[in-house]
Amino acid sequence: MVTEQQKRCAQAIVNIFETGQLEGDYGKVTLLAGDPGHLTYGRSQTTLASGNLYLLVKAYSEEPGAEFAVEFGRYLSRLASRDTDLDYVSSLRSLLRDAGHDPVMHRVQDEFFDRVYWNPSLQVAKLSGIRTALGTAVVYDSKIHGSWVRMRDETTSRHGMAEDVGEERWIEAYVAVRRDWLANHPIELLHRTVYRMDSFRKLIDEGKWGLEPPLYVRGIKIDEGVLGERPIRRDLSVSPRKTWSNGCFL
Repeated sequence: MVTEQQKRCAQAIVNIFETGQLEGDYGKVTLLAGDPGHLTYGRSQTTLASGNLYLLVKAYSEEPGAEFAVEFGRYLSRLASRDTDLDYVSSLRSLLRDAGHDPVMHRVQDEFFDRVYWNPSLQVAKLSGIRTALGTAVVYDSKIHGSWVRMRDETTSRHGMAEDVGEERWIEAYVAVRRDWLANHPIELLHRTVYRMDSFRKLIDEGKWGLEPPLYVRGIKIDEGVLGERPIRRDLSVSPRKTWSNGCFL
């Protein structure tokens, strides 16, 4: 069973991958050339093309006290239809950034990423014979980044099921399979994301199966101080590393 601290640690790892910040960047708006996810937003970067940006904005707009609910109303139908012309609507991008400062948006995003990504990751990890915190973090990262099912099936085809070969051996194999896939993908943008698997490989080599702090991920320290009930915002002086959008390969 993954503890609350282990959950926070796993989410911090993915936040670092997505925004370069331990707690994520609730107002981060990203648009990368060649990214089929199109406009991406928030703490762990959800996408326009997946339809999840609409679900997030809709959930926020329905919350009492949401500061920018009225302003978002004019975009909801276009977000629902996944209108990629919204990529270049500067007023929407500014609105998303501004809403990132609203505590209501923080709460909505925390609940959204738990509901849409974390909780399903726990379920599929359990079904796949994965119990460790690090193994669950690998699943969560793949659910955020995309193509978990495809890479799971590829790994199982080559190496067997986790329940048969052992979870740690299977996760090592999965990380290697996924890294090779990212490094050789026809979409060159994905080549730049192999650091995700390299980071997990480093944690595996360090024996951090329980995600015991402190951890160092891409030069950033994850310790007890950032895993409490009220994470401390800090200037990490790290450029965002977002290079691919979630939900594109599922």
